[in-house]
Amino acid sequence: MASTNDPFQFQEFEEAGNLLEADRNATTITIEDDITLPEKQRQAAGFLSDRDEEDILASDDKTEVKERIIGSVLPWPGKNFIHLYLRRNPDLYGPFWICTTLVFAIAISGNISNFLVHLGKPNYKYTPEFQKVTIAATAIFSYAWFVPLALWGFLLWRNNKIMNLVSYSFMEIVCVYGYSLSIYIPAVVLWILPFEWLRWCTIVVALCLSGSVLVMTFWPAVREDHPKVIIGIMSAIVVLNVLLAVGCKTYFFSKPEKELQVDNPVAAEITKAPSTT
Repeated sequence: MASTNDPFQFQEFEEAGNLLEADRNATTITIEDDITLPEKQRQAAGFLSDRDEEDILASDDKTEVKERIIGSVLPWPGKNFIHLYLRRNPDLYGPFWICTTLVFAIAISGNISNFLVHLGKPNYKYTPEFQKVTIAATAIFSYAWFVPLALWGFLLWRNNKIMNLVSYSFMEIVCVYGYSLSIYIPAVVLWILPFEWLRWCTIVVALCLSGSVLVMTFWPAVREDHPKVIIGIMSAIVVLNVLLAVGCKTYFFSKPEKELQVDNPVAAEITKAPSTT
């Protein structure tokens, strides 16, 4: 017969039961229960839901994109855009939407500009030029992708010859070129106004800001190279940027035509009459 004081005999503990009886409204969770904490209790306990984490990550990404756009529009003198803003974390979100916005800004502003230039002419009939969207997209995205690809290949080739060169990844170069185009969006909108002096002033300002971002970023990557290579690559970067800006302005935006005023009515009739020869 087992002793009543056997230490190995299972006993019932009434302490937990007494505590529960003291507070009937207490919430208990056992291991077997497939119950999760409510959203408010999770937040009060310091837990973040999946939606909160996604919102935080999205807000951080938007903050980074805003900082990079501001940094490309207002570059710091002597500062490297990649080291200052990218920090080995390039993105394609900003460059893609900057290029897309610029494409539609050029096409729409070009159509509006041509409409304003020819407005009031008796024989003018406005027809929207949708092909400008395709042409603008080809020009902008080719510049934003193929130029970085060629530059990345060249820097990679030179880095194999001179080991102390600063190296950039292809994504970093694409990111720099994409953000450097952001200054052209407000400039293109101003090109709607039919004033050539205003258009050329905005081109000069946009070229200076965009070109300074590119030059200050890629100067450390080539400054240890041969002087002829430095001059060649820096000149190519600047010239391609100039060709893009001037080409878009020349092709998509009509120059206001000056009407020729003829005081002699006989000469006016001669100019209007078709040539018989």
